[in-house]
Amino acid sequence: MANDDTVWPEELFLDLDRTGPIPLYFQVSSRLESAIRTGVIAPGARLENEIAIGQRLGLSRPTVRRAIQELVDKGLLVRRRGIGTQVVQGTVTRQVELTSLYEDLQSAHHEPGTHVIEHDIRPATDVVATSLGVTPGSDVVYMRRTRSTDGVTVAMLENYLPPEFSDITTAQLEERGLYQILRGRGVTIRIAQQKIGARRAHKEETELLEIDKGGPVLTMERVAFDSSGRAIEYGHHAYRPDMYSFETTLVAK
Repeated sequence: MANDDTVWPEELFLDLDRTGPIPLYFQVSSRLESAIRTGVIAPGARLENEIAIGQRLGLSRPTVRRAIQELVDKGLLVRRRGIGTQVVQGTVTRQVELTSLYEDLQSAHHEPGTHVIEHDIRPATDVVATSLGVTPGSDVVYMRRTRSTDGVTVAMLENYLPPEFSDITTAQLEERGLYQILRGRGVTIRIAQQKIGARRAHKEETELLEIDKGGPVLTMERVAFDSSGRAIEYGHHAYRPDMYSFETTLVAK
């Protein structure tokens, strides 16, 4: 039997064809995929380890590993260190619009969560000063957070704000999105310059996002401006690529 906190729909695999032309890994993978897509295996459910599954089905560990990897590659399963293999809660697809991740998660009917790692006042570096239009070395508000959806961390966020926002509290950052907080203070964000890219994850991102060492992350860098044209926020974010994507509409001129 499966452990109390794992699932395994035994009935799906009672009639595996062990002599036909269809590879066993493909049969296991396709049946698991169908169970996930139809909700037989619920989002967030954790599977047994490869050895246990192999023993249940009378299959080799490489066969089971390949079946699982097929679904990891499709974004249906995720391997989480210290937890195991888990059904993805749902990939977040974000329209490239002037919104915050917190708002995008709410709009997609996910439950956003925030953990504040750092929140302080620090001197502006040359890059931050240029982005916010302040003097290098002058005080700016710094915040570093992780953002989760339905309990799974999907992004690490770093943001810098002008010093007049130093009274924003850590509790506010954990309860609401940054843009919601700014709008509540009368700030209207009108336009932003944004760059989207990809790179290898840094060590801390690997740990916080629970991804493979040196694995890829999606990145976004943004400078947002208020209705007067003043830079109001500079941020650079890293996202898990297996659970997050950007989407945009292109129109021919």
